[in-house]
Amino acid sequence: MLELAVLGLLHEQPLHGYALRKLLTQRLGALWRVSFGSLYPTLRKLERAGFIERSRVEGPGRRRRQVYHITDLGREQFMALLEGDAGSWDEERFPLRLAFFRHLGPDSRIRVLERRRAELVQRHGERRAELQRAERDDAADGYVRSLMRHGVERIEADLRWLDGLIAAERGLAGDRETEHADED
Repeated sequence: MLELAVLGLLHEQPLHGYALRKLLTQRLGALWRVSFGSLYPTLRKLERAGFIERSRVEGPGRRRRQVYHITDLGREQFMALLEGDAGSWDEERFPLRLAFFRHLGPDSRIRVLERRRAELVQRHGERRAELQRAERDDAADGYVRSLMRHGVERIEADLRWLDGLIAAERGLAGDRETEHADED
């Protein structure tokens, strides 16, 4: 997951480690915190894989800093991680992918949003069935049922949100098709 975030930021601009951590915290701090203890091993791993390179540049006060740059192979890896496979859409990874959505084309964004929606529809059905069983069970704890209801409502809210994102993407794609048709 940290690999996607690092590659995404380096896709936008070369950065040194401190600036990279600062941007990760600013942009993704609501999702999770990044320590230097996890950042630098990730940078070394990405460099060994050929996804990033580093160079030394003059910093303030004549200090030399290691600046990391994404490679062409790293851009390919970033796009592969961004689109992801259907089995890797857990609650932490989806918001991270969404944070870098602007790098995907409209068709890819729609495809990713629809995959996420399909996963949530399935989860919604499972949670509703569990809630219905708990509501029929007289021995079920009222707080547990309330928590289960809250989970179902959260999924329903996420589905409405995704429907809005999908509709907006389809509208944008439709606008582009209209623009291209007008150009002909």
